[in-house]
Amino acid sequence: MAAPAASAAARAVRNVVFVDGVRTPFGKAGPKGIYAETRADDLVVKVIRELLRRHPELPPERVDEVAIAATTQIGDQGLTIGRTAALLAGLPKSVPGYAIDRMCAGAMTAVTTSASGIAFGAYDVVIAGGVEHMGRHPMGEGVDPNPRIVADKIVDPTALVMGQTAENVHDRYPAITKQRCDEFAARSQEKYADAVKAGKIGPELVPVSTRSATLGWGLATEDEPPRPGTTLEQLAALKTPFRPHGRVTAGNAAGLNDGATGCILAEEETAKELGLPVGMRLVGYSFVGVEPEVMGVGPVPATEKALKRAGLSIEDIGLFELNEAFAVQVLAFLDHFGIDQDDPRVNKWGGAIACGHPLASSGVRLMTQLSRQFAEHPEVRYGINSMCIGIGMGGTVIWENPHWNGGGN
Repeated sequence: MAAPAASAAARAVRNVVFVDGVRTPFGKAGPKGIYAETRADDLVVKVIRELLRRHPELPPERVDEVAIAATTQIGDQGLTIGRTAALLAGLPKSVPGYAIDRMCAGAMTAVTTSASGIAFGAYDVVIAGGVEHMGRHPMGEGVDPNPRIVADKIVDPTALVMGQTAENVHDRYPAITKQRCDEFAARSQEKYADAVKAGKIGPELVPVSTRSATLGWGLATEDEPPRPGTTLEQLAALKTPFRPHGRVTAGNAAGLNDGATGCILAEEETAKELGLPVGMRLVGYSFVGVEPEVMGVGPVPATEKALKRAGLSIEDIGLFELNEAFAVQVLAFLDHFGIDQDDPRVNKWGGAIACGHPLASSGVRLMTQLSRQFAEHPEVRYGINSMCIGIGMGGTVIWENPHWNGGGN
């Protein structure tokens, strides 16, 4: 029997690039939030349409896949939202789509999964992103956890409540005090406010028309959650809802939010062929599992694994975009790697404590900000996105700056 003309094992891995990312303004979840009467899938549609509007050089029929994440895949976040949103956005019916879930790292996983398809040769161009409408669909809505998870002591009951896992991280790292977390939170608000004033945050936002039965029509053009001017005194006075005399508060953690994100990924030569910009180049990624009771430590081993596989060290990383689900989780990461919590490489424009964390959408927000920071910092070659993930996981993605000037200023 004749051998195949080319061995499958000989397939070359192709370079994957992040072209561009956009997001809706993030809203506060609940009946008074800006998206209280806006459908989740319509937020995704807005993002997809904006990506295509900004890049007319990309023929819609050249999109090979649409991967959209949602943590609570029910109602207007269900029914294979990647496919339905693609149809609603006006992409050709020949363009497939799917839904994905890895809780907070949903959009991150939508990117890494579809990027892997590009690297393998299954796709040339994809749209990846995520959405979470926590006002309509609180985390855990409609789920039925197997009682054996707790009864068989696979996890401690606190593992199922994210705020309690953050308190557990405080227990594990007593040097991370509430005051340190409050200081980090106040600084996040300050950096975010400064970034908005400087025009750093805003260009990636797509305005969204909103409706209210009582207030009529509106237009969401900026994030709703930020609290500019937040002081340490204000943060110190907040209640600790997850434990009496605890350390986790609404001020040093991300809130409950609504919003959507999306990005275009492409094979590097295809991007050049179409004239698409290259924001950053994928180096590698890693997802790991950790004890669910301390899920906030997940970014540490995820980053160690990703760096090892890429042949890099933490000293090679010039920019960090870390998700601020909880301040204690970010500080655990920084302390582990010996990075000061005020290091200018970290979350230069603030983070989720200020702008919000609509669960499955946040990964692409982090990537979009890193890509735009790369353009401003050609002296930086590598950057990472990292986040903790519910039920005890962590995820890290390493990117290379295509604007790198060899280390010069």
